[in-house]
Amino acid sequence: MKHPQNGFTLVEIAIVLLVIGLLLGGVLKGQELIDSAKAKNLAQDLRGIPAMVHAYQDKFRALPGDDPAAVRHLCIGGEACTVVGDGDGVIEGTWDDTSGAETLRFWQHLRLANLMTGSTDTDDPGFLPRNALGGRLGVQRGNGTLGMTGSLVVCSGAIPGKLVRQLDIALDDGDPGRGALRAGSTGDTGLVAVSAANPLEEGNTYAVCASL
Repeated sequence: MKHPQNGFTLVEIAIVLLVIGLLLGGVLKGQELIDSAKAKNLAQDLRGIPAMVHAYQDKFRALPGDDPAAVRHLCIGGEACTVVGDGDGVIEGTWDDTSGAETLRFWQHLRLANLMTGSTDTDDPGFLPRNALGGRLGVQRGNGTLGMTGSLVVCSGAIPGKLVRQLDIALDDGDPGRGALRAGSTGDTGLVAVSAANPLEEGNTYAVCASL
């Protein structure tokens, strides 16, 4: 008597492997689309902030944060709704400052001028701007930041290495170690630029800065 054989046929195994392959392909493609959407969102921040700065300059002939007539320009009825800058043409402080500096008042001046949304209360826990990944957004004097020479740079933090290169391809030359957009890791004395000695790693996080 013949006994029936247990197990899968080659055809059944092939079908299962095909289904698994399709599922894996869909997951990978989905992740690629998610990463692309995140990169576009991050790029929009780096494009949008310079436009706000130029709009403020066109309107008040001063830099937000550094505006020496900010109370007159931005406060209703002359009440002190903000702190004026020193008007020296430089936004003083570092991009990730949390108090005091003109780089912090920069956001308050833009919001009081209705050029961006968000709280104007510097004590509000949500006052400090964040990117789509939860990293800080900020501006600072560009002279020397990651080797760049522009007068002002905008920086965005906590960006994974795999998105850094996508950002650089979208906004600059594809090399995060040079050009108008550069990446750096956090060191003891500030940002350390991506270079041959400090190569970009996909699993690490970086701050990306772009010249205005």
